[in-house]
Amino acid sequence: MRHAFRPSLMAAALALTVAAPAFAAPACIDGQRKIAEAEALRAQFRQEARLGNHDRACETLDEIGDRYADARDAFEECGAGVVAIDLRSESRNLRIAKTVNRCD
Repeated sequence: MRHAFRPSLMAAALALTVAAPAFAAPACIDGQRKIAEAEALRAQFRQEARLGNHDRACETLDEIGDRYADARDAFEECGAGVVAIDLRSESRNLRIAKTVNRCD
């Protein structure tokens, strides 16, 4: 089973958090938590794909999409539009991964 994913946004989000005091807002912290959850789910997806568990891999991709959407909303709420835009591109990459893995 093939999977397509770009490197994580976690480092970018964390760097922005350190750089700007506004990112200490609860919504931004929630956004960071959602990105961390998505990262853990990405690792789970890779494992499921390696094991050939197609249905579970596809479910995990859906869960990752949910976390990205929650994170994007949280970052938009706290004024971190740049991170929100990056999350939109990650969502596009997630749709590509679903297509590649025949999860549609």
